[in-house]
Amino acid sequence: MPIDDDSCSTRRRFVAAGLGAATSGLLAGCGGSSADGDGTERSTATDADQGPETAAETDGSTAAGEGHTVSMSPVGEVSFDAVPTEVFTVFPQYLDMAVALGHGESVNSVYVPEMSGTTMNHYYHRLDGVSLEWEGLRDPLSDGLPKELLYELGSDVHLADPVWAAAQDNWSDADVDEISSQIGPWFGNFYSGTQAAPPNGDGDYRYYGLWDLFGKVATVFRERERYEALAQVHSDLVSRVQSNLPPESERPTAVRVTLASDGSKFWTYHLNEPGYWLADTRPLGARDAFAEKDWGSLWGSVSYEAMLEADPDVILHLWGLTPNYDMAKTRQQLENHSAGQTLQAVRNDRVYPAGMRYQGPIMNLFQIEMGAKQLYPDVFGEWPEYEDGSPYPEIPEEEQLFDRERVAGIVTGEGSA
Repeated sequence: MPIDDDSCSTRRRFVAAGLGAATSGLLAGCGGSSADGDGTERSTATDADQGPETAAETDGSTAAGEGHTVSMSPVGEVSFDAVPTEVFTVFPQYLDMAVALGHGESVNSVYVPEMSGTTMNHYYHRLDGVSLEWEGLRDPLSDGLPKELLYELGSDVHLADPVWAAAQDNWSDADVDEISSQIGPWFGNFYSGTQAAPPNGDGDYRYYGLWDLFGKVATVFRERERYEALAQVHSDLVSRVQSNLPPESERPTAVRVTLASDGSKFWTYHLNEPGYWLADTRPLGARDAFAEKDWGSLWGSVSYEAMLEADPDVILHLWGLTPNYDMAKTRQQLENHSAGQTLQAVRNDRVYPAGMRYQGPIMNLFQIEMGAKQLYPDVFGEWPEYEDGSPYPEIPEEEQLFDRERVAGIVTGEGSA
């Protein structure tokens, strides 16, 4: 591919050193991909969602002059001589991280911008001064993962996993190395989402918790102070929730599912397994009605018969807070189905909208609060009625589980960290 030497020369100052050798089915109901892995291998590293590690453990960063380096699996050590100002993302957790660090305007792409951006703004609506202008963002997966788009965008850093990228159609390790050397380094870790085995069989691949990944991205942007302040909010939230949970035997059974568009089956996910895709449900400790199910992939599907057998107290409908699903229609489909209408969660009006599994730190705070209220209304206050397409519901200040004003101040830089 022809390369514009003038445009690329300014990008090469963001050099990756030690880059390891290096999508379909992203929404529920679209099936798996060759990059999914089988979920059977586990890292010896802990999945730390409870709060920040020490700075040295979290970033592995060093500074030399005006530059800095950040170390993370699977990319190794990545060197920067400036804070990136053009940032490529695929999945919205990294866009949410950039927004949280005050660098949302640097991002030039995200998966399904209207869906991702609208959902994020549903949360940001409750944070004064925080919003996302998503209309001009490019969708990196609208036509596979076109290498031409990455050249067109000319990003300083690609917040995406090179191992994941190499596993996409028409990509190879050589393509990944080309992008890193000609445009800008990769900096992402996809398979920590469920701690599935990477498709290249890399036994040295390390898994991280959501907030550890956030800490590393914060170091890329040289925003450690913002990260540590937000991580403290998260730690306080998790501590508050977990210290008030009822005994396990008294907790509700729950499932995390998405009703197929034709209403014929449910796409299913676990609640308490490792991985940052579960960073909102795992701290809540509900009893997973499908805990013994092994789908052999990142997700599975079950019939109404299986749902009736599990008969959970609560149904958390993943993607329910996004514009891609109409929760009123979903509930109606369940109520009109001969088997669905007999589910106790349907009978007791405990079918709730959940957020996105591709959650960054701000989304994670809201989704933990949302889940806590949906699962334990007697403890944390009831989840308000939610109207499809509306922002995250307004919750009385005394029933909020984290301080919106503090979070907004950290993100905008107008409050003390």
